[in-house]
Amino acid sequence: MLQASIQRHNCREILSVIMGLTLLTLAAVILFFQSVDSQLQVGFYSNSCSLVEFIVKDEVRKGFIKDRGVAAGLVRMHFHDCFVRGCDASVLIDSTPSNTAEKDSAVNNPSLRGFEVIDNAKARLEFMCKGVVSCADIVAFAARDSVEITGGLGYDVPAGRRDGRVSLASESLTNLPPPTFTVNQLTQFFANKGLTQEEMVTLSGAHTIGRSHCTSFSNRLYNFNGTTSQDPSLNPVYAAQLMNQCPQGNANANLVVPMNPASPSITDVGYYNDILKNRGLFTSDQTLLTNPATARQVNQNAVNPMFWKTKFAAAMVKMGQFGVLTGSAGEIRANCRVSNS
Repeated sequence: MLQASIQRHNCREILSVIMGLTLLTLAAVILFFQSVDSQLQVGFYSNSCSLVEFIVKDEVRKGFIKDRGVAAGLVRMHFHDCFVRGCDASVLIDSTPSNTAEKDSAVNNPSLRGFEVIDNAKARLEFMCKGVVSCADIVAFAARDSVEITGGLGYDVPAGRRDGRVSLASESLTNLPPPTFTVNQLTQFFANKGLTQEEMVTLSGAHTIGRSHCTSFSNRLYNFNGTTSQDPSLNPVYAAQLMNQCPQGNANANLVVPMNPASPSITDVGYYNDILKNRGLFTSDQTLLTNPATARQVNQNAVNPMFWKTKFAAAMVKMGQFGVLTGSAGEIRANCRVSNS
Protein backbone atom coordinates (compact mmCIF):
# COMPACT_ATOMS: atom_id res chain seq x y z
CA MET A 1 0.00 0.00 0.00
CA LEU A 2 2.89 2.32 0.79
CA GLN A 3 4.32 1.73 -2.70
CA ALA A 4 0.95 2.45 -4.29
CA SER A 5 0.68 5.65 -2.26
CA ILE A 6 4.13 6.74 -3.42
CA GLN A 7 3.21 5.99 -7.01
CA ARG A 8 0.02 8.06 -6.71
CA HIS A 9 2.02 10.88 -5.12
CA ASN A 10 4.59 10.77 -7.92
CA CYS A 11 1.82 10.81 -10.52
CA ARG A 12 0.28 13.85 -8.88
CA GLU A 13 3.69 15.58 -8.87
CA ILE A 14 4.23 14.79 -12.53
CA LEU A 15 0.75 16.01 -13.39
CA SER A 16 1.35 19.16 -11.37
CA VAL A 17 4.58 19.82 -13.25
CA ILE A 18 2.89 19.28 -16.59
CA MET A 19 -0.02 21.55 -15.69
CA GLY A 20 2.42 24.17 -14.45
CA LEU A 21 4.26 24.41 -17.72
CA THR A 22 3.92 27.82 -19.28
CA LEU A 23 2.83 28.32 -22.85
CA LEU A 24 6.39 29.21 -23.75
CA THR A 25 7.74 26.01 -22.24
CA LEU A 26 5.21 23.97 -24.16
CA ALA A 27 6.30 25.75 -27.31
CA ALA A 28 9.92 24.85 -26.58
CA VAL A 29 8.95 21.19 -26.21
CA ILE A 30 7.07 21.31 -29.53
CA LEU A 31 10.02 22.93 -31.30
CA PHE A 32 12.40 20.38 -29.77
CA PHE A 33 10.48 17.41 -31.12
CA GLN A 34 10.08 19.09 -34.49
CA SER A 35 13.83 19.53 -34.76
CA VAL A 36 14.53 15.98 -33.58
CA ASP A 37 12.46 14.58 -36.46
CA SER A 38 14.28 16.73 -38.99
CA GLN A 39 17.55 16.28 -40.81
CA LEU A 40 18.41 19.73 -39.49
CA GLN A 41 19.59 20.41 -35.95
CA VAL A 42 19.75 23.27 -33.50
CA GLY A 43 23.36 24.32 -32.90
CA PHE A 44 24.54 22.89 -36.21
CA TYR A 45 27.41 25.41 -36.39
CA SER A 46 28.40 25.27 -32.71
CA ASN A 47 31.79 23.74 -33.56
CA SER A 48 32.37 24.92 -37.13
CA CYS A 49 31.31 28.58 -36.86
CA SER A 50 30.08 29.35 -33.36
CA LEU A 51 29.39 33.05 -33.93
CA VAL A 52 27.10 32.59 -36.92
CA GLU A 53 23.82 33.45 -35.18
CA PHE A 54 25.37 36.43 -33.39
CA ILE A 55 26.69 37.81 -36.69
CA VAL A 56 23.39 37.38 -38.52
CA LYS A 57 21.48 38.97 -35.64
CA ASP A 58 23.91 41.88 -35.63
CA GLU A 59 23.40 42.50 -39.35
CA VAL A 60 19.62 42.31 -38.95
CA ARG A 61 19.86 44.84 -36.11
CA LYS A 62 21.95 47.23 -38.21
CA GLY A 63 19.60 46.86 -41.16
CA PHE A 64 16.57 47.46 -38.94
CA ILE A 65 18.09 50.65 -37.53
CA LYS A 66 18.50 52.00 -41.07
CA ASP A 67 15.08 50.84 -42.27
CA ARG A 68 12.49 49.37 -39.92
CA GLY A 69 10.73 47.80 -42.88
CA VAL A 70 13.67 45.50 -43.58
CA ALA A 71 12.44 43.08 -40.89
CA ALA A 72 9.20 42.42 -42.76
CA GLY A 73 11.22 42.02 -45.94
CA LEU A 74 13.41 39.34 -44.40
CA VAL A 75 10.45 37.40 -43.01
CA ARG A 76 8.77 37.58 -46.42
CA MET A 77 12.03 36.50 -48.08
CA HIS A 78 12.09 33.33 -45.96
CA PHE A 79 8.48 32.54 -46.95
CA HIS A 80 9.15 33.12 -50.62
CA ASP A 81 12.32 31.06 -50.50
CA CYS A 82 10.78 28.05 -48.76
CA PHE A 83 7.62 27.92 -50.86
CA VAL A 84 9.66 27.64 -54.08
CA ARG A 85 12.01 24.63 -54.31
CA GLY A 86 12.19 24.44 -50.52
CA CYS A 87 14.39 26.50 -48.22
CA ASP A 88 17.49 26.54 -50.42
CA ALA A 89 18.22 30.26 -50.84
CA SER A 90 17.22 30.11 -54.51
CA VAL A 91 15.42 33.42 -53.96
CA LEU A 92 18.81 35.11 -53.52
CA ILE A 93 20.28 34.16 -56.89
CA ASP A 94 20.61 37.00 -59.40
CA SER A 95 19.19 36.84 -62.90
CA THR A 96 21.52 36.38 -65.87
CA PRO A 97 21.10 37.24 -69.56
CA SER A 98 19.91 33.68 -70.14
CA ASN A 99 17.71 33.24 -67.05
CA THR A 100 15.23 35.33 -65.05
CA ALA A 101 15.60 34.28 -61.42
CA GLU A 102 12.96 34.11 -58.67
CA LYS A 103 13.82 37.49 -57.20
CA ASP A 104 12.89 39.18 -60.49
CA SER A 105 9.51 37.51 -60.91
CA ALA A 106 6.42 39.72 -60.77
CA VAL A 107 5.55 38.46 -57.28
CA ASN A 108 9.00 39.20 -55.84
CA ASN A 109 10.19 42.35 -57.57
CA PRO A 110 10.03 44.96 -56.13
CA SER A 111 8.27 43.57 -53.03
CA LEU A 112 11.22 41.68 -51.54
CA ARG A 113 13.91 43.58 -49.71
CA GLY A 114 16.70 42.97 -47.23
CA PHE A 115 19.11 41.32 -49.66
CA GLU A 116 21.89 43.60 -48.47
CA VAL A 117 21.48 42.25 -44.91
CA ILE A 118 22.06 38.72 -46.18
CA ASP A 119 25.02 39.88 -48.29
CA ASN A 120 26.64 41.63 -45.33
CA ALA A 121 26.17 38.65 -43.02
CA LYS A 122 27.54 36.28 -45.66
CA ALA A 123 30.63 38.45 -46.25
CA ARG A 124 31.46 38.46 -42.54
CA LEU A 125 30.89 34.73 -42.23
CA GLU A 126 33.03 33.93 -45.26
CA PHE A 127 35.84 35.95 -43.68
CA MET A 128 35.53 34.05 -40.38
CA CYS A 129 34.39 30.60 -41.51
CA LYS A 130 35.03 30.28 -45.22
CA GLY A 131 32.74 27.84 -47.03
CA VAL A 132 30.90 26.75 -43.89
CA VAL A 133 27.60 28.61 -43.50
CA SER A 134 24.92 28.28 -46.17
CA CYS A 135 22.94 31.20 -47.50
CA ALA A 136 19.76 29.21 -46.80
CA ASP A 137 20.58 29.06 -43.09
CA ILE A 138 21.41 32.77 -43.05
CA VAL A 139 17.93 33.52 -44.47
CA ALA A 140 16.30 31.31 -41.82
CA PHE A 141 18.27 32.94 -38.99
CA ALA A 142 17.54 36.43 -40.32
CA ALA A 143 13.80 35.73 -40.48
CA ARG A 144 13.81 34.56 -36.86
CA ASP A 145 15.80 37.62 -35.77
CA SER A 146 13.39 39.88 -37.66
CA VAL A 147 10.41 38.36 -35.87
CA GLU A 148 12.16 38.85 -32.54
CA ILE A 149 13.36 42.41 -33.15
CA THR A 150 9.80 43.48 -34.01
CA GLY A 151 8.31 42.06 -30.83
CA GLY A 152 7.60 38.45 -31.72
CA LEU A 153 8.96 35.40 -29.93
CA GLY A 154 12.47 34.22 -30.60
CA TYR A 155 12.85 30.52 -31.37
CA ASP A 156 15.58 27.99 -32.02
CA VAL A 157 16.33 27.50 -35.71
CA PRO A 158 17.41 23.99 -36.70
CA ALA A 159 20.21 24.47 -39.25
CA GLY A 160 22.22 22.46 -41.73
CA ARG A 161 20.52 23.55 -44.96
CA ARG A 162 22.56 23.69 -48.13
CA ASP A 163 22.08 26.01 -51.07
CA GLY A 164 20.35 25.18 -54.34
CA ARG A 165 21.78 25.97 -57.76
CA VAL A 166 18.57 26.68 -59.69
CA SER A 167 16.33 29.76 -59.56
CA LEU A 168 13.47 30.28 -62.03
CA ALA A 169 11.05 33.20 -62.01
CA SER A 170 8.34 31.00 -63.50
CA GLU A 171 8.33 28.78 -60.42
CA SER A 172 7.57 31.73 -58.14
CA LEU A 173 4.39 32.42 -60.06
CA THR A 174 3.08 28.90 -59.49
CA ASN A 175 4.35 28.26 -55.95
CA LEU A 176 3.36 31.44 -54.11
CA PRO A 177 -0.27 32.15 -53.16
CA PRO A 178 -1.65 35.32 -54.75
CA PRO A 179 -3.49 37.96 -52.66
CA THR A 180 -6.73 37.11 -54.49
CA PHE A 181 -7.05 33.58 -53.10
CA THR A 182 -10.16 32.49 -51.21
CA VAL A 183 -10.00 30.57 -47.93
CA ASN A 184 -10.58 27.26 -49.71
CA GLN A 185 -7.82 27.97 -52.21
CA LEU A 186 -5.45 28.98 -49.42
CA THR A 187 -6.28 25.89 -47.39
CA GLN A 188 -5.56 23.60 -50.34
CA PHE A 189 -2.44 25.52 -51.32
CA PHE A 190 -0.93 25.27 -47.82
CA ALA A 191 -2.01 21.63 -47.54
CA ASN A 192 0.00 20.91 -50.67
CA LYS A 193 3.01 22.26 -48.80
CA GLY A 194 2.30 20.08 -45.75
CA LEU A 195 0.72 22.79 -43.61
CA THR A 196 -2.63 22.60 -41.85
CA GLN A 197 -5.42 25.13 -42.19
CA GLU A 198 -4.64 26.44 -38.70
CA GLU A 199 -0.97 26.86 -39.63
CA MET A 200 -2.11 28.76 -42.71
CA VAL A 201 -4.10 31.17 -40.55
CA THR A 202 -1.18 31.43 -38.13
CA LEU A 203 1.40 32.20 -40.80
CA SER A 204 -0.92 34.71 -42.48
CA GLY A 205 -0.35 36.79 -39.37
CA ALA A 206 3.05 37.72 -40.82
CA HIS A 207 1.07 40.41 -42.65
CA THR A 208 1.02 42.29 -39.36
CA ILE A 209 4.32 43.88 -40.40
CA GLY A 210 5.44 45.36 -43.68
CA ARG A 211 3.84 47.08 -46.60
CA SER A 212 2.07 46.23 -49.85
CA HIS A 213 2.05 47.75 -53.29
CA CYS A 214 -1.27 49.26 -54.29
CA THR A 215 -1.40 46.99 -57.31
CA SER A 216 -1.86 43.98 -55.01
CA PHE A 217 -5.28 45.07 -53.77
CA SER A 218 -6.52 47.90 -56.03
CA ASN A 219 -9.01 45.51 -57.64
CA ARG A 220 -10.93 45.61 -54.35
CA LEU A 221 -11.23 49.40 -54.60
CA TYR A 222 -12.13 50.13 -58.20
CA ASN A 223 -13.12 47.11 -60.26
CA PHE A 224 -14.11 44.30 -57.96
CA ASN A 225 -15.09 41.18 -59.92
CA GLY A 226 -15.06 43.10 -63.18
CA THR A 227 -17.46 45.80 -61.99
CA THR A 228 -16.90 49.42 -61.00
CA SER A 229 -17.93 48.75 -57.40
CA GLN A 230 -15.83 48.07 -54.30
CA ASP A 231 -15.44 44.77 -52.53
CA PRO A 232 -18.43 44.75 -50.14
CA SER A 233 -16.37 42.95 -47.49
CA LEU A 234 -14.03 45.95 -47.22
CA ASN A 235 -14.71 48.51 -44.49
CA PRO A 236 -15.90 51.62 -46.40
CA VAL A 237 -13.95 54.05 -44.20
CA TYR A 238 -10.79 52.01 -44.70
CA ALA A 239 -11.56 51.77 -48.43
CA ALA A 240 -11.75 55.57 -48.66
CA GLN A 241 -8.40 55.84 -46.91
CA LEU A 242 -6.85 53.36 -49.33
CA MET A 243 -8.32 55.17 -52.34
CA ASN A 244 -6.66 58.35 -51.14
CA GLN A 245 -3.32 56.54 -50.86
CA CYS A 246 -3.76 54.60 -54.10
CA PRO A 247 -5.57 56.86 -56.60
CA GLN A 248 -7.20 55.14 -59.54
CA GLY A 249 -5.15 55.39 -62.70
CA ASN A 250 -1.97 56.48 -60.93
CA ALA A 251 0.90 55.26 -63.07
CA ASN A 252 3.33 54.92 -60.16
CA ALA A 253 3.60 51.16 -59.65
CA ASN A 254 5.77 51.73 -56.56
CA LEU A 255 3.03 53.22 -54.39
CA VAL A 256 2.85 51.30 -51.09
CA VAL A 257 0.73 51.26 -47.93
CA PRO A 258 1.30 49.54 -44.56
CA MET A 259 -0.51 46.22 -44.26
CA ASN A 260 -1.32 46.89 -40.59
CA PRO A 261 -1.59 50.70 -40.36
CA ALA A 262 -1.73 50.88 -36.56
CA SER A 263 1.57 49.06 -35.94
CA PRO A 264 3.35 48.29 -39.23
CA SER A 265 6.71 47.54 -37.58
CA ILE A 266 5.48 45.46 -34.64
CA THR A 267 4.79 41.74 -34.69
CA ASP A 268 1.45 41.75 -32.89
CA VAL A 269 -2.13 40.58 -33.41
CA GLY A 270 -3.19 43.83 -35.07
CA TYR A 271 -3.58 41.87 -38.30
CA TYR A 272 -6.34 39.74 -36.80
CA ASN A 273 -8.04 42.71 -35.20
CA ASP A 274 -8.06 44.41 -38.59
CA ILE A 275 -9.75 41.40 -40.18
CA LEU A 276 -12.45 41.44 -37.51
CA LYS A 277 -13.11 45.08 -38.45
CA ASN A 278 -13.22 44.24 -42.18
CA ARG A 279 -9.91 45.98 -42.63
CA GLY A 280 -7.98 43.04 -44.06
CA LEU A 281 -5.94 44.50 -46.91
CA PHE A 282 -6.01 41.55 -49.30
CA THR A 283 -8.83 39.29 -50.39
CA SER A 284 -6.69 36.48 -48.95
CA ASP A 285 -6.78 38.24 -45.56
CA GLN A 286 -10.46 39.10 -45.30
CA THR A 287 -11.50 35.69 -46.64
CA LEU A 288 -10.47 34.13 -43.34
CA LEU A 289 -13.79 35.29 -41.88
CA THR A 290 -15.82 33.39 -44.47
CA ASN A 291 -15.09 29.95 -42.99
CA PRO A 292 -16.29 29.00 -39.46
CA ALA A 293 -13.03 27.27 -38.52
CA THR A 294 -10.70 30.00 -39.77
CA ALA A 295 -12.96 32.73 -38.37
CA ARG A 296 -12.74 31.06 -34.96
CA GLN A 297 -8.94 30.99 -35.22
CA VAL A 298 -8.87 34.67 -36.18
CA ASN A 299 -10.90 35.49 -33.06
CA GLN A 300 -8.71 33.31 -30.83
CA ASN A 301 -5.52 34.89 -32.12
CA ALA A 302 -6.92 38.42 -31.76
CA VAL A 303 -7.66 38.01 -28.06
CA ASN A 304 -4.60 35.98 -27.10
CA PRO A 305 -1.36 37.52 -28.46
CA MET A 306 0.96 35.07 -26.70
CA PHE A 307 -1.04 32.12 -28.02
CA TRP A 308 -0.59 33.35 -31.58
CA LYS A 309 3.09 34.28 -31.16
CA THR A 310 3.83 30.80 -29.83
CA LYS A 311 2.00 29.11 -32.70
CA PHE A 312 3.71 31.43 -35.18
CA ALA A 313 7.16 30.46 -33.90
CA ALA A 314 6.34 26.75 -34.22
CA ALA A 315 4.88 27.22 -37.71
CA MET A 316 7.98 29.13 -38.83
CA VAL A 317 10.20 26.26 -37.67
CA LYS A 318 8.04 23.78 -39.59
CA MET A 319 7.99 25.91 -42.73
CA GLY A 320 11.75 26.36 -42.49
CA GLN A 321 12.20 22.64 -43.09
CA PHE A 322 10.44 22.50 -46.46
CA GLY A 323 12.41 20.59 -49.08
CA VAL A 324 15.78 21.31 -47.49
CA LEU A 325 19.02 20.16 -49.07
CA THR A 326 21.34 18.50 -46.55
CA GLY A 327 24.44 16.36 -46.46
CA SER A 328 26.17 16.41 -49.84
CA ALA A 329 23.17 17.80 -51.77
CA GLY A 330 23.42 21.31 -53.17
CA GLU A 331 26.36 23.49 -52.18
CA ILE A 332 27.57 26.20 -49.81
CA ARG A 333 27.61 29.29 -52.00
CA ALA A 334 30.57 31.62 -51.62
CA ASN A 335 28.37 34.47 -52.86
CA CYS A 336 24.65 34.16 -52.09
CA ARG A 337 23.76 35.80 -55.40
CA VAL A 338 25.64 33.33 -57.61
CA SER A 339 25.87 29.56 -57.74
CA ASN A 340 29.41 28.22 -57.34
CA SER A 341 29.18 26.11 -60.49
